[in-house]
Amino acid sequence: MIEPCTRRMRDLFLLRDDVTFLNHGSFGACPRPVFDAWQALQRELEAEPVDFLAFERSLPERLGRVRARLARFLGADPDEIVLVPNATTGLNIAARSLDLSPGDRILATDHEYGAMDRMWRYLCGRSGAEYVRVELDPPLEDPAAVVETVRRNLDEKTKVLFLSHITSPSGVRLPIEPLIRAARERGVLTMIDGAHGPGQLDIDLHAMGADIYSGNCHKWLMAPKGNAILYVRRELQPRIDPLVLGWGWEAEEPGLAPFIDHQERTGTRDMSGPLAVDAALDFFEAHRWRRVRAACRTLLLEARERLLGVIGLEPLCPPDPWLLQMCALPLPASVDGPELHRRLRETHAVEVPVTAFSGRHWLRISIQGYNTVADIDRLQEALEIELRNMNKTSNKSHID
Repeated sequence: MIEPCTRRMRDLFLLRDDVTFLNHGSFGACPRPVFDAWQALQRELEAEPVDFLAFERSLPERLGRVRARLARFLGADPDEIVLVPNATTGLNIAARSLDLSPGDRILATDHEYGAMDRMWRYLCGRSGAEYVRVELDPPLEDPAAVVETVRRNLDEKTKVLFLSHITSPSGVRLPIEPLIRAARERGVLTMIDGAHGPGQLDIDLHAMGADIYSGNCHKWLMAPKGNAILYVRRELQPRIDPLVLGWGWEAEEPGLAPFIDHQERTGTRDMSGPLAVDAALDFFEAHRWRRVRAACRTLLLEARERLLGVIGLEPLCPPDPWLLQMCALPLPASVDGPELHRRLRETHAVEVPVTAFSGRHWLRISIQGYNTVADIDRLQEALEIELRNMNKTSNKSHID
């Protein structure tokens, strides 16, 4: 077993040595063995495309094995999940199937992913429904307070409670289970954006109780890019329409479930990626990744304390129970967030995003098994330089 957070662990990935990569949260990073397995599948596809892609041959059985393994990994049944390109696609499939009417409310928080905000604004604009974002003002301390804040906003007009499992801009794990229970008590549909869930924490979808959940496999599970799952509770599946109608609609040779036929048989798609999820699960298990991610969290918390010392501001939340492998650090109001992001990447070769929520900019860091203390050293040095330079510029402009 290779120790986590070391150079030897980094060598298992294809990342460039001249970039300090602290942004696993955006697109993930694929380990060499998984990438090799994916390429082998692509070569198999190109050697005999019909044999590989035709649903009348072995593809349904091969996809079924991957789906069954993912279902075990995520605490679901194989006929409750479908393989989709990304969480955004999965959530669009579900959201666009809703029968929204004027007066309906979609309830979310102000920590949701920007693409999902856009999806809901579009759908509500067309239907006359209302998209309501509850503000979770920092600091976040007691999860029960977040539950109560959301609960107070659930009313007879609320049709959907939409929440991130782990939020994209802030990196915090929301108290999903009690929030789902609160919604269910009021007959409100629950839809969970699990883009950062699979691989970053253990998931039991049945125990969680969500009606709909979509999560990426290419982020923290480290599968090839463009792989995710959409889970829909079995009783709700007849209400979910495909975004694309194809051979799976009124399938001549039905598969395990109409839900799967409708969503996966939508036209030509490179299925080498979904099949390579099997190799990602192999890698996750072979390298005891639950142990690795625990070491990553330790490094994240060390990095957070060091960087907060540089920034000089209070944190968004305490570590427990909010943080796993991502966190957001507040930036001074005087700092131009997008400009800081540009300088860190172009001047210092540090890949780290700047996000925005709660009326300010935040520096979001992600720690994966390939990250080391040296990466934190480089970010800290670069941040010290740029904040000092920006402070000088700000002071000069005030004098002028």
